[in-house]
Order: sequence, then structure tokens, then C-alpha cells
Amino acid sequence: MKDTFLLVYRNIRERKTRSALTMLGIVVGIAAVIAIMSISYGMQESITEQLSEMADIIMVTPGSVELGSFGEFGSFNERDLRDVERISGVKEAAAMMGEMQEVEYRGEKVMVEIVGIEPRDMDAIFGETVELEEGRELRENDHKTCTIGYSIAKDYFDDEIGVNDRITINGSKFRVVGALEKQGGFRSGVDSQIYVTKRDAVNIFDADDISTIFVRVRNIGEAEEIADEIEERIDENHKLDDFTSAMAMGGAIERLESIFGILQVFLLAIASISLIVAAMGIMNTILMSVMERTHEIGVMKAIGAKNRNILSLFLLEAGVVSTIGGVFGCIAGVVAAKAICFFLYTAYEVEIAAIFKPEVLLGGVAIAMLVGILSGLYPARKASKMSPVEAVRYE
Repeated sequence: MKDTFLLVYRNIRERKTRSALTMLGIVVGIAAVIAIMSISYGMQESITEQLSEMADIIMVTPGSVELGSFGEFGSFNERDLRDVERISGVKEAAAMMGEMQEVEYRGEKVMVEIVGIEPRDMDAIFGETVELEEGRELRENDHKTCTIGYSIAKDYFDDEIGVNDRITINGSKFRVVGALEKQGGFRSGVDSQIYVTKRDAVNIFDADDISTIFVRVRNIGEAEEIADEIEERIDENHKLDDFTSAMAMGGAIERLESIFGILQVFLLAIASISLIVAAMGIMNTILMSVMERTHEIGVMKAIGAKNRNILSLFLLEAGVVSTIGGVFGCIAGVVAAKAICFFLYTAYEVEIAAIFKPEVLLGGVAIAMLVGILSGLYPARKASKMSPVEAVRYE
């Protein structure tokens, strides 16, 4: 075995450029797999973590809600809210009014979503997931005051908006009493909203229609059943079928994990193309090595080398080349994933932490080794079947 490893080492060293180019194919393929898997795990972890904080919430809307799409028709009323509150298992229910309105600040006008909510219901909707960056929260006796999202404060207008600054909403002056921390991810909508009391929202919208009801349940395990009952109750109130959509966040997490699973398979299929190219490169390299060393193979057979010795020699060479490529591919994949995450944060302020799982890294090396051995199998068998007489005569 020692002699076999020495022969493999000698052959790789004598053909450094060819071996390096062969390894490069494996490096690129494995790096692509590692980077894609690590970033997708990071994205999944980031989003599911945010959703998990809201696992006991049911979001009720007058329309259809799916991940990535939203269709709305009609609105709710106070009767709907009271009926939801009376459902067994409901801990608390909070109504939200929302509408796009023109907001003016220092002569600049922008369309912004205004959200009306009772200050006491803020915790029912957001819990401890949304914190203030500066200022204070809305209070029950506030009049013509507002709390603004991070993007409203920093990005929507040429000048930043701070606490105690005044903005004009639909012709009425409002004083900013608080600014929320940046949320991003699944809660990025909070960053681009302005929150006012429900009483002020009625005056701004000239209506008291409820656009969304947020429900917190006592037992997360009962969320799906409670969501179905909410839909039945409100549909009955409005004498319409499929008028209401109640989405439990726990169910959204399961659907999201399923979507990520499909996405990972699709991306891995694309990344596997480079591994196929690398496999062809390894096969070509070993075939060339067999042709160049035909005379050497004949001599080895003439002095007693068996077919299995020749087979193992070339398979080991293919395995060593691909394994080294797999190790460097894992390192390159880690670097690439970190670089992509840094670029996304720098260019788009999207914060994703790549997650490197040991089983993925070890799997990357194992796949590289397997690809190398399978690719080298044909040329290795060809070498082992050579006639020693013909091989020795070969020039």
C-alpha cells in the first residue's frame, strides 16, 4: 500500500499542471454546493426564527393570503372582532386599520402606509419582537401623534425624521413621538409604516373599517383549529363563502420549510452540472495517464503486479486528486458564502448569516471522492485489462 501511495504521489507531482486543473473542476463544483447550501440554510434560519417568535399568532385578513402573494377584498367590522375574541382558545385579538396616504415632510410628498391601532394592542400584535430605537410608544390619550418605521425615518425622505419632528398626513399635522428599530426580513413591512392611534386613523381614512385582525392563541397546538373557526364565524357574519383568510404562523413555517427544501434541490441540481464537468475532466486525466504509462503498466505486470494492483493504483490516483479538490472546494465554498453574505449586506442591507453544517462539509468531501473514484473506474479497468506483452511493446 505504501508503494502504491508513493507511485500516486510521484505521478501527481510529475504532472502538476494537469492535476491542478483537474482539481480545479472539483473545487468549483464542491464550492458551489457548499456556498448554496450554507446560504440557503442561513436564509431559512433567519426567516423561520422571525416566524417562530410569532408562532402563537393568527393573521386574519379579508382575502387570500399565501407566502409571497396577497389578495384582498372587503373589510372587517367591530362585530367580527368581538366574535373572534369570544372563540375558545383565543388569548387576545387586536384590530388594525391600514391604508396608503400621502405624507409630507419639509415640502417632500410620499405615499406611505398608515396603520391605525389601539396602543394597548401593540404588544398583542408584535410582542417583544419590535423595539423602539428612540422616543416612546403611542399612548391611549395621544392625539395627532405617530410612531414611524425605520425606513420612514431614514430613507423615504431626503432629510431624516427624528423624534418631535412634524409630518403632514392627509393634510393634518402629526408629531413623531417614536421611531422603531430596523426589522428587515419577514417583518420588513414594519420599516415602511407609520402608526397612529385608532381614533386618529378613523379621522384620516374617514372610515372605521378594519383591514386585519391579529389573534394570539393560548395553545399553539390549537392554532389551526382556531383559524378554521375564525374563518367560519366571520364568513357567516358577512354571508359570504371564502370571505376570510386566517393564517396561523405555525403553518406558515411548515410551508416555508417545504419551499426551501424544493429550492435547495433545484439549486443543487444546477450546481451538480459543474461536478459532472469535473467528473469528465478526471476521466480524461486518468485516461491520458493510462496512455502515457502503458509501457510502465506492462513492466509492472511482467514483474508480478496483478490486475487488482493496477486497478487500485489508478483508482487511488483519481480518489486522491478528487479528495484534495473536495477539501479545497469546501474551503472555497465557506469563503464564497461569507463573501456573498457580506455583499448582500453591503449592497442591499440584507443580513444573512451563512450556516456551515459539519455534515454538509463532510458530505462535500465524500461526494468529491465518490465522483473521482467513479470517474476513474473506466480508465482504471482499461489499464488493469492490458496485456503485459502488448503493454511492454507499446512506445
